[in-house]
Amino acid sequence: MADQRTPISQRLHIAFFGRRNAGKSSLINALSRQAVSLVSDVPGTTTDPVRRPMELHPLGPVVLIDTAGLDDEGELGRLRVARSLEILDQTDLAVLAVPAGEEPGEADERLVQELKRRGTPAVGAVTKADMDPEGAARQAALLSGRFGFPFCACSSEAEAGVAALRQRIVAAAPVDQAEVPLLADLVRPGDLILLVVPIDSGAPRGRLILPQVQAIREVLDAGAIAVTARDSELPGALQALGRRPALVVTDSQVFGPVSRLVPPEVPLTSFSILMARHKGDLAELVRGASAIDSLRPGDRVLIAETCTHHQQKDDIGTVKIPRLLRQRAGGDLDFEWAHGRDMPADLGRYKLIVHCGGCMVNRQLMLSRIRRAQAAGVPIVNYGVCIAYLNGILPRALTPFPELGGTAGRGAP
Repeated sequence: MADQRTPISQRLHIAFFGRRNAGKSSLINALSRQAVSLVSDVPGTTTDPVRRPMELHPLGPVVLIDTAGLDDEGELGRLRVARSLEILDQTDLAVLAVPAGEEPGEADERLVQELKRRGTPAVGAVTKADMDPEGAARQAALLSGRFGFPFCACSSEAEAGVAALRQRIVAAAPVDQAEVPLLADLVRPGDLILLVVPIDSGAPRGRLILPQVQAIREVLDAGAIAVTARDSELPGALQALGRRPALVVTDSQVFGPVSRLVPPEVPLTSFSILMARHKGDLAELVRGASAIDSLRPGDRVLIAETCTHHQQKDDIGTVKIPRLLRQRAGGDLDFEWAHGRDMPADLGRYKLIVHCGGCMVNRQLMLSRIRRAQAAGVPIVNYGVCIAYLNGILPRALTPFPELGGTAGRGAP
């Protein structure tokens, strides 16, 4: 099925929030037409976020996220609530479930205030509306005025109510969440785009990594020509092409040698820098690079990766970048690592945050992390920006983006 082939990171993230037993899981099951989430009358049935990829016409591929009750109790309950609220960092659209005949609680009120603070679009559902359809409709109207976003009365048992919620979600969904391309806007029909893809022991057997596949697809969709070569075959590839590439995109790990091989008049960048624009805020990550020169021995540096891949002998996040930063700082640094969707609560402890390209998470999560770093006053860069800066080639790596200080023009045919 097409919806199963779209990566989670490229889907609209729709998260369902509410108190225990508010009917969140039942709504998700009804929307997806599958028993995705465990449903029970026992409060607190959902303990950890549950994700369900699906197609939601006309939005296309989405992921529905079920969360634990916002009013969970006890020490473990508080941890579950914290985990639910962390989902806000990756939420493109929130759905607040309030049971028919019940007043919103303090947890609901706090959630709404946080949604407004973040500017996250939201819709509401008065659940279990089959118990009192007229009363649920009146309640939905009142809550719409109270919270400032639309509520609808619905029951997971009634198709009409589910259809109404689906329409509310479609109408409220942010339309620009996927409009930042990887490189499609940098390519013209007929352009020759050279992609430099190292193959090492950490590469998945028989596959390329997601940014490489995405880049090839966007080049082809633009009516251009994608040529892929390993870094070891780059000299031969450049000689065999017969014409100058309009753009060279390389893996950040071989930025230095590739920049020496590619003629200076040819625009050059990396998959990671393209991902910084596609998933986050490239300008802010470029600004953060200048903090690298202020690092001193003993400074604390956070290296954050959104995937949990098996670390290799010369791993980029645990070996290569720390080695380069130690050399620049002139001594040892205090490195800490964050993996997956977890980030330390207190970012103010760090002198610098170095983030991966974020290919495994959605844009909302990357923007949330950048905003958190800004709020803490901590500079943040990503792998590609960091490596290009340390190699002294960041201006050249920004050549496709002259507004950010790129130094070369566009390659001629």
